[in-house]
Amino acid sequence: MISEQYIWLIWSSSFLIPWGVIFIVFPHFRERMWKVSIFTMPFGLTEPLFVPEYWNPPTLFNLAQKTGFDIESLIFCFAIGGISVVLYNLLTGIHEKSILESERHAKRHKHHLAALLFPFLIFLTLIFFKWNAIYPGIIAMFGGALAAIFCRPDLLKKTWIGGIVFVVYYYIFLLGLEWLSPGYVGKYWNVQNLSQITVFGFPIEEFLFALTFGMYWSSVYEHVNWKKIER
Repeated sequence: MISEQYIWLIWSSSFLIPWGVIFIVFPHFRERMWKVSIFTMPFGLTEPLFVPEYWNPPTLFNLAQKTGFDIESLIFCFAIGGISVVLYNLLTGIHEKSILESERHAKRHKHHLAALLFPFLIFLTLIFFKWNAIYPGIIAMFGGALAAIFCRPDLLKKTWIGGIVFVVYYYIFLLGLEWLSPGYVGKYWNVQNLSQITVFGFPIEEFLFALTFGMYWSSVYEHVNWKKIER
């Protein structure tokens, strides 16, 4: 039986397996994967906002309990970032092309930078309300996705489907977590501080996180790099 001290490490590291497979098998996705992963990895440093208010799992060297930070969160954020940006493309086989310079001056593109920064501004504002940090995070990513759609309506379908696909992907890993350590979620998620609404036995907040994370990050590459989907 695996010690619970290592469950979070094993689970977060398991997200690196599909990341590595896709990175090796699909070389044309490599650049976007490592760039987005490097960008999302530092979000793991927000763990002190979530421990112990949202959850409090045993961590390697008890780092989270001693400092609020942990190695596992950096691994987790690295892995899910690179995956979320390619899942939709993998499933649909879409192609992309650059937006012409003349198109970039369209009225809606004047809000290009603001749309990209919007989720960060929302989060920094809402975190002062002293809510459980998962809720500002969910609202911020949802707001960021809507802002991106406003600026780039051509990415509407990719945004929504990307979110739904990531929910399914994340749910598979949640099932894996419960298989690895039955009762782990109920034991280490601080459910009394949450809505106490569950979906398939897991806190609904986990699914809302996955949905909004997938929505925002699935189309961020196209948004940042002025790419559009070629039908």
